[in-house]
Amino acid sequence: MSMVSVGYSLSCEEFGPQELVRQARLAEQAGFERLWISDHYHPWRREQGQSPFVWSVIGALSHVTSLPISTGVTCPIIRIHPAIIAQASATAAVQCRGQFVLGVGTGEALNEHILGDRWPPFGVRRDMLREAVEVIRALHAGGEVTHYGKYYTVENAEIYTRPEQPVPIYVSGLGPVAAQFAGQIGDGFCATVPSSELVRMFRDAGGGSKPAQAGMKVCWAETEEKGLATAHRLWPNEALPGVAQTLPTPRDFESITDIVTKEMVGNAVVCGPDPHRHLDMVGKYIDAGFDEIYVQQIGPDQELFFDGWAREVLPQLH
Repeated sequence: MSMVSVGYSLSCEEFGPQELVRQARLAEQAGFERLWISDHYHPWRREQGQSPFVWSVIGALSHVTSLPISTGVTCPIIRIHPAIIAQASATAAVQCRGQFVLGVGTGEALNEHILGDRWPPFGVRRDMLREAVEVIRALHAGGEVTHYGKYYTVENAEIYTRPEQPVPIYVSGLGPVAAQFAGQIGDGFCATVPSSELVRMFRDAGGGSKPAQAGMKVCWAETEEKGLATAHRLWPNEALPGVAQTLPTPRDFESITDIVTKEMVGNAVVCGPDPHRHLDMVGKYIDAGFDEIYVQQIGPDQELFFDGWAREVLPQLH
């Protein structure tokens, strides 16, 4: 297998802040090389049960691990103004000694509708993201910024706590249009499917040799059946592409994921203790051309996962 960097994906939808910090320690001890962390206001389903404020968690992580950290991903367009995300990400980069990446995307109604704002269609959100990234980059460059744009106003703002280098901004893309957009404005690319077509579109649209990250979920367990039961209970939405951006509450996701069978989850998530199946899934992302792959263990059996991957999966990848 080619040289690829394998990281651990911390799920803010499933775990509280202290547990996420504990998992980061375990990930580093197990040999994972970097961390991804989700940024949500709500979990996808109430069963997942958590949603801590990601910027507080990153501050805590910076004290217990030396691994690079990326948000996977933040939406800087509605719920939080890009000028505030610029300050938050600059502080995170200082805390992480420059090893921080701001992953951004056009978001989900699940998190962004909470202040009563209109939920715009994708094309509008993409334009908002373009302007938001411009605002963040201007503030990260230093000096006083005043910006009167189509979507955002910034007056006499200056970020004083900044890293030595501007924070890299990676852009997520779940489909062809978004992947091309990421190539146009991103310092890197974030995805969740092992698609060589998306990577190619990102690179052809201007991404060139910039880093491409991808996240994947697994459920390592004593048996495939146990893993499948846990994955089906907690993350049936993994088998539901296409609706994630528009549903506004965890209850809505629960009502629509009732149709998801265990077989559907099993096709989307590697379950059980067979290292070859886990390696095969990572191999799909490597073959698709991703440089960084982030693995999330579903459910409470974290020690079992880290032990299994440390012994039987990561050595093969390295």
